[in-house]
Amino acid sequence: MNWSPEQLELAAKYHSLDEIPKEKRRYKCHTCHCVVDETPCPNCGETSLEIMCPLDHCDCHHSIVEKIEYCPLCGHAICPECGSHDVVQISRVTGYLQDVAGWNAGKQQELKDRVRYSIV
Repeated sequence: MNWSPEQLELAAKYHSLDEIPKEKRRYKCHTCHCVVDETPCPNCGETSLEIMCPLDHCDCHHSIVEKIEYCPLCGHAICPECGSHDVVQISRVTGYLQDVAGWNAGKQQELKDRVRYSIV
């Protein structure tokens, strides 16, 4: 993963995003697509911002990867090549490709627990 020493230090220090002190938090605004240091968003005024994982760098240039990994801090899906959290994970369900973001927590955990085999 392409994580900086500062990011790794924060990840080792905190066990969840809620433990990060407000002065060290960064936020993702899904309205204007900016990363900001305060809430509400200074660009568009949006008040419901997502706390950004310190291991997320929002810059993945990989279009398709074969497998997915999960962030050790927040548990979200990440790109296995660069560590970016901005990935869309899809799965084939009864013949259709579907974004798994709309799945409930139990179904997402089931996806994480799947054992994958490869034929050599």
